[in-house]
Amino acid sequence: MMKPKIGLALGSGGARGFAHLGVLKVLEENKITIDYLAGSSMGALVAVFYSFGHSMEQLIKISTAFKRKYYLDFTIPKMGFIAGNRVKDLIKTFTHNKNLEDLQIPVQVVATDLIKGEKVVFAQGPIADAVRASLSIPGIFVPEKVNDRLLVDGGVIDRVPISVVKEMGSDIIIGVDVSRVKKDAEITNIYDVIMQSIDILQMEALANHEGASDIFIQPDASHYDSRAFTNIEEIIKIGEEETKKFIPEIRQMIEEWKVNKENET
Repeated sequence: MMKPKIGLALGSGGARGFAHLGVLKVLEENKITIDYLAGSSMGALVAVFYSFGHSMEQLIKISTAFKRKYYLDFTIPKMGFIAGNRVKDLIKTFTHNKNLEDLQIPVQVVATDLIKGEKVVFAQGPIADAVRASLSIPGIFVPEKVNDRLLVDGGVIDRVPISVVKEMGSDIIIGVDVSRVKKDAEITNIYDVIMQSIDILQMEALANHEGASDIFIQPDASHYDSRAFTNIEEIIKIGEEETKKFIPEIRQMIEEWKVNKENET
């Protein structure tokens, strides 16, 4: 029997992006197979690690070992505080320096062209280049240069890349947004200023996005700091709990799709 192609769009959100692992874990436990993945920023990192073939257990181990000191290489601020070479090396290590087209599940990575002000979608080429570009939070990370383009965080232009998984050929689209604006946030440094500003700027844009996906999951990790790489297990759990609520609806959608296909033939 035919089954629908399911596309998963994973959004940006700093450390809160680890909630994506909880989403994937619950989908996997319920035997809901993902056929296409697209990601912005932290969503891109999770998407490629998952698609590479790391088991859920390995992914959770990798994420809980993810400490800031391993990926922050401070530089003299010109275009950003963090050079980003360490994080690129980290991506190369865990994806064996492969290309996007080598991954087990098709993944597309979203970045933002800072000069042209347009969306850049990577479907092939080195994983580390694409994800490093997509992770480049403006003002924090030095932008990544790829093919003469100056690239920053995919979340700037497309926080949850629903349109990308749609174009990949998905029949059912699940969008995951982990980046709710933290109200009454404590703003104490430049990182907080930049992250909060990006979140606020995108609130409106995302409201128009929700209807574009069939299922829109919003794990509420807003009470965790987007740089809270200390609460990873709790953030993963929030992703799990929120996704469990949507399983009956996803199953129903899959069944309805099958029925419609049968009726067509």
